[in-house]
Amino acid sequence: MAPSVARKFMFGPLTIPLAQLFLLTKHTLGIVNIKPIRPGHVLVATRRQVARFNELSQEEVADLFAQGQRISKIIERLYSADGLTLCIQDGGAAGQTVPHVHLHVIPRHTGDFANSDDIYSVLDGTGQVPQQTHIDNEQRRPRSLDDMAAEAVILRKEVGDWDNEPIV
Repeated sequence: MAPSVARKFMFGPLTIPLAQLFLLTKHTLGIVNIKPIRPGHVLVATRRQVARFNELSQEEVADLFAQGQRISKIIERLYSADGLTLCIQDGGAAGQTVPHVHLHVIPRHTGDFANSDDIYSVLDGTGQVPQQTHIDNEQRRPRSLDDMAAEAVILRKEVGDWDNEPIV
């Protein structure tokens, strides 16, 4: 029998329950986003809590990007995306709001932002989400725990494994 999986994980100062995770490897977590910019916006974070990218080991960097690539394929297909924005905000000056290394995986569609790079100002909280999404930064309220758990279930099925450990 596989070792038991912790029921909660830390993401910076935030406690993330197992129900909101869809990926778990030796070095990486896949987390559904409480306030997604676009439907399907998820996070791939390191299991070890460090604030800055340069604090990661080579093994952690390799797994973070390998899992980011793996998840990006799933997100692009599930959300019929034309492309993806993949980014790491490294430090407060770069717009990082949670001091824990994480990769944003955001499905994109042609014309979703008037200027494609406007997404970065939305990520750091200074810009507005485009009109067609019907919300701006102030209106981006946290999703319910049930909504996040339901999305995580769908993504877990797509990921297919959890380093041979039980997901729930």
